[in-house]
Amino acid sequence: MLTIAWDVDDVLNNLMYEWFTKEWMAKQPRCALKYADLKINPPHEILSTSLDEYLGSLDLFRSAKYYQQMRPVQEILEWFRRYGKNYRHIALTAVPAKAASFSASWVFNNFGQWIRTFHFIPSKRKGEANPQYDNDKIDYLQWLNRADILVEDKEENIRSAAKINIKGVLIPRPWNSARCTIGESLRLLENLSDRALP
Repeated sequence: MLTIAWDVDDVLNNLMYEWFTKEWMAKQPRCALKYADLKINPPHEILSTSLDEYLGSLDLFRSAKYYQQMRPVQEILEWFRRYGKNYRHIALTAVPAKAASFSASWVFNNFGQWIRTFHFIPSKRKGEANPQYDNDKIDYLQWLNRADILVEDKEENIRSAAKINIKGVLIPRPWNSARCTIGESLRLLENLSDRALP
């Protein structure tokens, strides 16, 4: 049975969109940008703010009720309902240590029927000192040596995963070059899975 590693934020959910519309725009009503304008992640330069201010705002959103109230990406939830039982699934996210429990709770509340394990790489934050076991998700996946496919929104992670023989599926977001729909990305996931079977 193949194992799929799923990024959480902006793959299983729409964190950036939810944060941008409910947190950032609520406090910056004169901002003329739209979600589609966030062509870089992190988008602090596009938003004319500092990285620390952006991360602080995002972390505040994660700790507030809005994060737990986010709905899963509907197409991905439907994919799990249809195909989830055919694979093993793990969640793998980069999130600050203080927010990992919020993320894990959201994953298990929404995808716990299929995703049984939650893994995170601590995102760096000022004032936090965590032991660094892995530099990034790919270091972690190489150590774990269990994932066959990675589903991600960051192209650099897909490229790095390919170097350790993990196939990748890129979920389209404004900050990446995917020019397909989420449904088309999920069909690619099915094609990769079929080709990977013995």
